[in-house]
Amino acid sequence: MPHGDSLILTLVAGFVLAFAFGMAARRLRLSPLVGYLMAGVVVGPFTPGWVADGGIAAQLAEVGVILLMFGVGLHFSPQDLLSVRKVAAPGALIQMGLATALGWGLAVALGLPGVEGLLLGLCLSVASTVVVLRTLEERKAMKSEAGRIAIGWLVVQDLIVVVALVLLPLFLTGQTEPAALARDVGWQLLKVAGFVGLMLVVGGRALPWLLVRIAHTRSRELFTLGVLAIALGIAWIAYALFGASFALGAFVAGLVLNGSSLGHAAAERSLPLRDAFAVLFFVSVGMLFDPRILLRQPLALAGVVAIVLASGALAALIVARIARVDRPNASLLAASLPQIGEFSFVLAGLGVSLKAMSHATQSLVVAAAILSIALNPLLLRLADRRGGPESGAEAAA
Repeated sequence: MPHGDSLILTLVAGFVLAFAFGMAARRLRLSPLVGYLMAGVVVGPFTPGWVADGGIAAQLAEVGVILLMFGVGLHFSPQDLLSVRKVAAPGALIQMGLATALGWGLAVALGLPGVEGLLLGLCLSVASTVVVLRTLEERKAMKSEAGRIAIGWLVVQDLIVVVALVLLPLFLTGQTEPAALARDVGWQLLKVAGFVGLMLVVGGRALPWLLVRIAHTRSRELFTLGVLAIALGIAWIAYALFGASFALGAFVAGLVLNGSSLGHAAAERSLPLRDAFAVLFFVSVGMLFDPRILLRQPLALAGVVAIVLASGALAALIVARIARVDRPNASLLAASLPQIGEFSFVLAGLGVSLKAMSHATQSLVVAAAILSIALNPLLLRLADRRGGPESGAEAAA
């Protein structure tokens, strides 16, 4: 196969198989997400037949995360996030602390080194942005109390992961001097804060003005292209110049455009591409799954999945109870957060590259992501029943 055909073949296989398996899943009354994941397993390296280019699939999936976070920002304002900070921030910290501790305990029971156990726990503590946002969009719950809390929750976790990605190489390579760590962490936080401040002050004037100028061309294609250029360009600036994640950069860009009169039009124009690339995210996750792990480490796999499900749901219920969130919103929050995804793979990959995590443990993380994402629709159905008639009405809206 010519190397130059890899991108086309990956796109064709990803979309065609995702559509076929997604339709089959729907016929079986399962979420289409399960079908997308199975499409990835079929074209992955651990099953017979043609294998898609994993590197290209991962990059396409990253584009999907960027566009999805950009769209979320277009639907929210900084005031929306500040209004739930007293719930989202403690909730994210509780979930991450609980999952990390439980993951470390499981690793010790499995005979893994302590550092690898902490990495495993950290990987199991980060909810998937893509899955949560798709869940909220499908249920038209983005602007609900549960939706606003979930978005804030994900933003806090994203910031923590950014700091973790800076700290881990320092810890694992022996650079553990307190002064050096404090300097590096402080510098990273300062850069992220500088990016957010620059976007809110300068971008808050420049980007809406630019969008209006593009709209004056009366060209549908140029407007759509301009929206994509803003989303991807700001995401790259956040990553390359400020050390933040692509997703966080795109989210802030969306927040800035939220106040523009054309913000709604920008969200509509980017929606088809957001949906398409989000599908490729799930296909790329499926490609990482080795079905043999179900036979090799069934008890360990059951343990990591249980940690993901329990920590996310328990943290959401605890925080919702303390904050007196009503029952339907608390149920939706508890059902949407218990899974892991894109940032878990980033953390696991970093651990493997630093020789602090084995490939077997990385496979456990991937398998936990696959199974927790597949179980998510079942949790949502249980949440509908627990939430009562009001929750069911929201889901059907």
